[in-house]
Amino acid sequence: MEKRNIPISLPVTGEAEWAATKQCFDSGWLTSGPKVREFEQLFAKRHQVKHALAVTSATTALHLALVALGVGPGDEVVVPAFTWVSTANVVLHCGAKVVFCDVSTSTFNLDPTKIAACLTSRTKAIMVVHLFGLCADMDAIRAIAGSIPLIEDAACAAGSGYKGTPAGALGTMGCFSFHPRKSVTTGEGGMLTTNDDSLAELCSNLRNHGASISEEQRHHGPRPYILPDFNLLGYNYRMTDLQGAVGVVQIQRLDEFINERAQWADYYRRELTGLDWLKTPEFSADYHHGWQSFVTLIDEAKSPMKRNDLMEFLQQKGVSTRPGTHAVHMLSYYQRTMGTRPDDFPGARDCDQLSMSIPLHNRMVAEDYAYVVAALKSA
Repeated sequence: MEKRNIPISLPVTGEAEWAATKQCFDSGWLTSGPKVREFEQLFAKRHQVKHALAVTSATTALHLALVALGVGPGDEVVVPAFTWVSTANVVLHCGAKVVFCDVSTSTFNLDPTKIAACLTSRTKAIMVVHLFGLCADMDAIRAIAGSIPLIEDAACAAGSGYKGTPAGALGTMGCFSFHPRKSVTTGEGGMLTTNDDSLAELCSNLRNHGASISEEQRHHGPRPYILPDFNLLGYNYRMTDLQGAVGVVQIQRLDEFINERAQWADYYRRELTGLDWLKTPEFSADYHHGWQSFVTLIDEAKSPMKRNDLMEFLQQKGVSTRPGTHAVHMLSYYQRTMGTRPDDFPGARDCDQLSMSIPLHNRMVAEDYAYVVAALKSA
């Protein structure tokens, strides 16, 4: 088979996105404005929430969520030990303590059986990550959490769902990413979702320097010649209308993108069944997988080579791969400042050292998928 070069991910953009951004340039409205509001409305409708607030990234959405809940010094926030580093970083930026919880190697998500031991009287929130597009077991987590707020880190989970409810509507607040590796993109950008009116208003004000508008303006519309009041110490986390315009185009293709990815994920799972050293994703009918990534787990006792050697082997054949994500407790900053050790969270350690994401995106064609399968089998 002729060598192909298949990147781990590529966004799908084209003339529609160009035309949408041109409208912004033609109108002269480039900062947060009507296109952002349209994007928010479409996103809220798709994810069945009352409020969707566009921000600069999923990281800033997570930060806003914690600030809105009053998380600060002396508080603790439970975080999966296997996740992108920003999930933990934002807790530290609030002055609170990160409490790592181990994950399941079957789902890459929080292991519900490990959560109770992480909770104390100081626990202010639990970060529930829906990793790679698969929602966490929200019923089990909610039963353990009780009244503790659940913040969904749904960075990978646009369009995902659990028991008929979309990600972002399963917890107190949800936080999404539109990085180019995600199913839909605005280049950079994020979204915060919630059904809580007061939290939505607070987060809306916080993302705009802490600005609030008067009741008179609220009822009669913004008056540009009247400066808003600033009664909060806020941030500049606003999304631009250029990004919002791209988001409007992209969100309308979200289900199309996910359905296509799901078909090829099924293909991978069928075609790779014979490789007993390669574990592919498994989940029940309760879950609607968003397939941000297709992440496998290597059994090195059976594998023809170590995980890193296998990744290099595939790279030489033109197939890009990546580790799933980080075991955050194994990163040098957290080992240095918290004294964590790799074996503290064995599930996260194994996911860190044995996971491998293979290409799955909407610019791949049938020949690409067949080539990836053949390359894996040739190992």
